[in-house]
Amino acid sequence: MKEIVVILHNIRSLYNVGSFFRTADAAGCQKIYLTGITPTPIDVFNKPRQQLTKVSLGAEKYVKWQQMKSATKLLKKLKKEGYEIFCVEQNKESIPYYKIKTHNKQKIALILGNEIKGLSLAILKNADKILEIPMKGKKESLNVSIAFGIVIFHLINN
Repeated sequence: MKEIVVILHNIRSLYNVGSFFRTADAAGCQKIYLTGITPTPIDVFNKPRQQLTKVSLGAEKYVKWQQMKSATKLLKKLKKEGYEIFCVEQNKESIPYYKIKTHNKQKIALILGNEIKGLSLAILKNADKILEIPMKGKKESLNVSIAFGIVIFHLINN
């Protein structure tokens, strides 16, 4: 069975983070790492964040999570532990997500970034592959949590 962890780097929206938790639970992901400014499911007063839990429907109670400041340090740690690192980002070096075959990969780390700025070059340099969802429309973008849903279900089902 594949072990998949998700890294959310500098995600701003509590609603998006809640959606990630719900989708990660549905996909059977083992853990979510919250890096940079990404909010946690509980606030500094140990109270649930209502905007997040409204969307997650309690999935934050079932998917393990951990807050870490540095995504690059986390990626280096995960690489040492044998994870293959996939970033989701539009980039000149990205490949369509559906070209990745994961049937022989046991440990996968999937990282997604800020809703506006995406992922930094420092993070992209730590990736084994940069994946993108080919766009056909004028906007050429998707909500980050929707993009996660598309890519994660491809990774777990091939």
